[in-house]
Amino acid sequence: MRNLVAAIQNRDAGALARIAGDSNHPVDRGVHEDVERLVDILFSNLKQLFPASVSTALRDPRDEAAAKRQWIAAFAENGIANKQQLSAGMKQARANGSPFWPSPGQFIEWCKEGEHRAAGLPSDEELYDMFKLYCRDRGMYDSSEEFPWESPACFHMVTAVYNQMRSFNLSDSECRKRLADEQRKMSRRIESGEVIPPPRKQIPHLHIPLSNDKGLDRIAEIRRKHGLRS
Repeated sequence: MRNLVAAIQNRDAGALARIAGDSNHPVDRGVHEDVERLVDILFSNLKQLFPASVSTALRDPRDEAAAKRQWIAAFAENGIANKQQLSAGMKQARANGSPFWPSPGQFIEWCKEGEHRAAGLPSDEELYDMFKLYCRDRGMYDSSEEFPWESPACFHMVTAVYNQMRSFNLSDSECRKRLADEQRKMSRRIESGEVIPPPRKQIPHLHIPLSNDKGLDRIAEIRRKHGLRS
């Protein structure tokens, strides 16, 4: 089990291929059995939720074996690496009304959405809608802190990406990607027990001009400090 998690976390495609049996390299049978057990349990649970798959997509054992390899690879590419994420995905799957087998991408979305819900965060799509609303209505408020945020986490995620968009002239698709990244980082912060601080209006730093004499004294001090001639 540890080998699978390590391979997923390190995005080690070669190790995953060997674990899944999709390589000519010899496979450690003990590791292979552990991985098969994990995937078998997941597939067994999904079959109960999506019974149509038994007579359609997974009718042939060879198709099921190929599907398992694809799911392991998809998990690696999308950072699905622990039982908590799979449990979150299963919870979303149970709420789904379709009897048909989900794609790896759909199940991964369920994992992420369930993970966000467990951390008290919106879905990726809800966060994106919030971001667009903030971009549209930002000028109606004296400061970003006065915007009607749903939670402190939403304030920090949306304003972070808004500032990045302004600084780097990001496209819409780039903003979507960065919002998803902020979701993942915020979810980890909340899961670790961190308390997310509420929006606090920053006190502006005022520049108080110096008098002429004080200004000249300050210039002389700088010259002395750096050994410059008058």
